[in-house]
Amino acid sequence: MNLQTHILTGILIQIFCFRVFILPFDIVFTILFAFLSHFIIDAFVLITYHTSEPQKGDLFWISWQIISYGSGTILILFFLPYALGMLFANLIDIIDWLILRQIHRIKLKTEKLDWTKNYFFHNFVAKIRKYTLFWLPNWNYNKKGIIPEIIINIILIIGVILLRI
Repeated sequence: MNLQTHILTGILIQIFCFRVFILPFDIVFTILFAFLSHFIIDAFVLITYHTSEPQKGDLFWISWQIISYGSGTILILFFLPYALGMLFANLIDIIDWLILRQIHRIKLKTEKLDWTKNYFFHNFVAKIRKYTLFWLPNWNYNKKGIIPEIIINIILIIGVILLRI
């Protein structure tokens, strides 16, 4: 899934945990649930438009990336008090994409990254998906795959609004 989905999930989890649990359990459960949420959300990636490599010549792909990262950035700025949930909901991508892939690039001494290679945490997510959600359609390269992610994001936004009331 894309950045905004993980950001919204982290916000929702932190709001919930801070309403339900007392200190220090609110912090502990926010960290735990937000981190684990990434495995669950990414397991459903097959039903979304989520190509394994950049589609730089495709205007639709470029537009979707701008929308995804733009809305993710806006969410981070407007919901900064929920930084703990947002950080831990995205920690797997931070480790796998920003750290391990760069180490891989440095080891190979090349600028070219293997975008299709799953790294540490995403290997585990792929196994979860393979054994539990194998029946889902694969829309990773199908543009209609943005619809399930938009629906998920709307549900998460409604959840955030309801929990903040």
